[in-house]
Parts: sequence; C-alpha cells; structure tokens
Amino acid sequence: MAAYLVSGAAVQRHAGVTPRGFRKWLTRPMSQRQRGDMKVLAHIREQYGLSLGSYGRPRMTMELKEAGLDVGERRVGRLMRINGIKPVRTRKHKIATNSNHSLGIVANVLDGNFVADAPNRKWEGDISYIWTSQGCL
Repeated sequence: MAAYLVSGAAVQRHAGVTPRGFRKWLTRPMSQRQRGDMKVLAHIREQYGLSLGSYGRPRMTMELKEAGLDVGERRVGRLMRINGIKPVRTRKHKIATNSNHSLGIVANVLDGNFVADAPNRKWEGDISYIWTSQGCL
C-alpha cells in the first residue's frame, strides 16, 4: 500500500467520499492487476540487476517473455517508468587511430621551437584521420 502524505479528512473532502467509504478503500486488498504488476515488477528488477542496468523496455519485455511471463511492452514500460527504472545509456568507444601500420613516422622538425623569425615560415598541425572515398586514412 502506498504512503499517504495528506490526511484522510482532506482526501474525503476533495474526493467527495464518505469516511466509511474512505476507510474501506484503505483496507481493501490488492486487485488481481496489482498483484500481477507486483509479480512482473519483481522480475523486472531481477532482470535489470542481471543486465547491469542496460535493458530498456523492448529488451526487458523480450527477457520476461523468455522467462515465461505473458507481458506487453506498454505494461513493462509503465511499470519501469512508475518505479524509476531507467536503462543506463553508454556510448561505444570508437578507436580513431590505427597504430599497427608499417608506415614511417614523420620526423619532428620543429622539436618544440614554435617561434618563427618571419610570418609563414613555420606551420604546424595534427591530423589523426581523414575520411576519403577509400575509407579512413
């Protein structure tokens, strides 16, 4: 049962229910849907932990179906959203430089001396890769 932050009298006043009806609602057992949601949520939390937080709604639904639960993506998404279960988004590390090649290494002509005696005498740059029609060079 969820925690209630407002008093019973305030809820009765705004909802327009009788005190007896409100008490009955507080003590009512969970519905069939709520029990099913609690069961699915337990499986969601288990799979979320096993996936190290990487499963979103589609993959989580697929895992639950493989575990024998008949659930849909919308239900899984609703339960994940309500309970604050979000996948951790990561980006793949892209290696931009191929260090394993047989090409020679260009000599360091400037050797840290970047002061020129006149304009346009020393130019410096660093290009790691260039995309061409042949691919990355």
